[in-house]
Amino acid sequence: MKPCSKSLRIIIFLHLCFFFFFYLKGSLCADNFSYVPIQNTALDCGSHALQILSFDGRNWTGDVGSEIVAFSRHANSTVSIASSMDPGIPEVPYKTARLFYSEFTYIFNVIPGPKFVRLHFYPYSYSGLDPSKAFLSVTCGHYTLLSNFSASLAANYNNVHTFFKEFIIHVQNNSLHLTFSPSSNGSDAFAFVNGIEVVSMPLHLYVRGENVHLPFVGHPATPITLENTSALETLYRINVGGADVSPESDTGMFRTWTRDDSFIFGSAVGELAFDYDLNVRYTAAVPAYTAPAVVYRTGRFMGIHGAINLNYNLSWFFPVETGFIYLVRLHFCELDRNITKINQKVFSIYINNQTAEGQADVIAWSDGQGVPVYKDYITMFPQVGEMIQDLWLELHPNTATMPQYYDAFLWDLAGLNPPQKQGSVVNSSSRSSGSSKKRLLIIVGCSVSGVVLAFLIICVLSLWNRAASERKKKRNTSHAQSRCRQFSLREIKAATNNFDESQVIGIGGFGVVYKGYLDSGTTAVAIKRGNQASIEQGTCEFLAEIKTLSLLHHRNIVTLMGYCRDEQEMILVYEYMPNGTLFERLHFVNKPQESPLTWVQRLQICTGAAQGLCYLHTGLKHQIVHRDVKTSNILLDNNWVAKISDFGLSKIGLPCGSSKVKGSIGYLDPEYCRIQILTNKSDVYSFGVVLLEVLSAKFVVNPSAEEDDNDNQDDEETLSFVEWALNCYENADWDQLIDPHLQGNISPASLAKFLEITKKCLAERGQDRPLINEVLWNLELALELQMHEQREDRNIILELGGNSDLTPGVEFSEIMMPVGR
Repeated sequence: MKPCSKSLRIIIFLHLCFFFFFYLKGSLCADNFSYVPIQNTALDCGSHALQILSFDGRNWTGDVGSEIVAFSRHANSTVSIASSMDPGIPEVPYKTARLFYSEFTYIFNVIPGPKFVRLHFYPYSYSGLDPSKAFLSVTCGHYTLLSNFSASLAANYNNVHTFFKEFIIHVQNNSLHLTFSPSSNGSDAFAFVNGIEVVSMPLHLYVRGENVHLPFVGHPATPITLENTSALETLYRINVGGADVSPESDTGMFRTWTRDDSFIFGSAVGELAFDYDLNVRYTAAVPAYTAPAVVYRTGRFMGIHGAINLNYNLSWFFPVETGFIYLVRLHFCELDRNITKINQKVFSIYINNQTAEGQADVIAWSDGQGVPVYKDYITMFPQVGEMIQDLWLELHPNTATMPQYYDAFLWDLAGLNPPQKQGSVVNSSSRSSGSSKKRLLIIVGCSVSGVVLAFLIICVLSLWNRAASERKKKRNTSHAQSRCRQFSLREIKAATNNFDESQVIGIGGFGVVYKGYLDSGTTAVAIKRGNQASIEQGTCEFLAEIKTLSLLHHRNIVTLMGYCRDEQEMILVYEYMPNGTLFERLHFVNKPQESPLTWVQRLQICTGAAQGLCYLHTGLKHQIVHRDVKTSNILLDNNWVAKISDFGLSKIGLPCGSSKVKGSIGYLDPEYCRIQILTNKSDVYSFGVVLLEVLSAKFVVNPSAEEDDNDNQDDEETLSFVEWALNCYENADWDQLIDPHLQGNISPASLAKFLEITKKCLAERGQDRPLINEVLWNLELALELQMHEQREDRNIILELGGNSDLTPGVEFSEIMMPVGR
């Protein structure tokens, strides 16, 4: 067992609740016993008011002349007022601010125990100062809460006017010291804060102590314990399937809950359910203050059709930083009156494509209907390549025990931010890179078959992660969600051995791609150096790619690690993809020794690419049209996970008028070429060509043809491959259409589903093509149909006493994607 003491700092905390409902029959309602905090301080920084009501009816106290807080002596600070405010911004606590020009400490008298500490920010030109130049560090005792943090960058990144950062700290004595200081010693250095909350919470609400052993997902022989000396920062708190829940509607701790729309994944998002008469029988283990009653009254469930539920997973994804350990807490409460016995409803829980719970049976755990219960799990993100990855939570009905119903569900979630060094709990913002905070995560309200599930994730920094953390701190880079890292040409030359030709791994329209090593050879990267033509053409596409990729954080989007513009160079630095491009893997360019991709592998790669496109089209505030989808722009990492790359031609938002046609010969949407109106259906068409190429392993265009921007849309060759493939399809000429390496290894049902959605993608008119989320759903179904047949074949072989290996890639599929994706 591995204890988590002071040497193991908790970094990220996520609290997620999931509800599963089969049928919403009967009356359900939750007792709403609120917690009364012993400490409830709300400080309006920069205000002279003895008491002032906020818009939600809460009493705030000005910090000027306040009797509830003391200041450090000889501190250099002033107060300021925002002379104008955007409509809708609450005046309390955001109208006034305290500005710091040197180290400044607030001293709160408190009762020892766990506390919420919330810091409120409204970036504004106080006293004529530029808020973008305000970089702040905050400590609380031996914890570093914020380091080199920019409230202006954080607000811009998250597209908000105001925000707060929430921490959970266990105070050991009768005073809480919050020390604010500018991150620079320059004469113009300053920092600010608008409001501070200090609110007590029940003991062991989140950190349960050294006597509770937590299972480590993927490492069953290594349980972990968390001690009470941990500090947390909340990243997300989300109400699944429900609306936002404001602080005054919380259970006395003034927590905020937001909806789950931005985190639910895929086209199959289940169905929303609610019952405002929900009756939850709380217990001593799960008291009523755990979450507000409204959280348990809404949810998201897979649906009432068990056969359909077996064909997909209910999935959520949450961006988190690599190099840390996470605690995942799942809360359950059976709500369906039809579920009263063990094995009526059983489902599996997957965390990061690993089985956290193979047979989750809430009635067996809780021993009663309407009785909440939770389970804790530990999962880990090693620090390899990407600084941000998605934490996946997936639910799928379990069939092994032959339950009465096939369903699964989700309820709520909360998250905390990682530290930059030993003893810290928060993120930093590098001035040079423009970084911002990592979002907090708390989810409530996904329901599947009448069970309530709450999900809590806590990230823990262990001793063996110290070295990685220190390396990151020394880099001239921002927090993991920073916009981009700028490299010097000297660093790039060192990484590529002065652009040694032996390190060339590819050549494209932009220029030559080198494999390089950064950070003393510890980080492998791909370095794309612009050629002379690209430099002469200008920086538009270069800057477009930087702008686009700096906004994107997704498992299936390549990570842009930085760029270089020294001495007229235009260089982009990406995470390194060991398995090259999908184009190379299909056509064996420069890799004749490689084995052909199996059908399962190809489906998984296509599904991953579709997930990336789905994120671009639907997962952001402004959709992104890639405009150059092709197999050479789909990269494969060491685990064969597909990642969309090359955003030089992409468009953020859709243009209201015509746009110059750009793309690659053979993949271009003919309607786009004809009317010069770009839509997301243009990406769908290009992806349809990719699907045909994956199936046939034939070149879309002659290998000698250029794949750069296409200004001659009338070239006959642009449609020849598609026309040929569709003719094969219409004539059922499978020998011509299917890669010979796949002959006899594709399930007819899987092939039929794959060809059906591919043909729809290639419709002449954009309005007749499906959205990318529909394409994704059909590809997932094609994969499941293939896996189902292979499992059936395996069972037959086992029954006959056979010992032969089945189609290569099945084992890979089980690792990369739980059954049902």
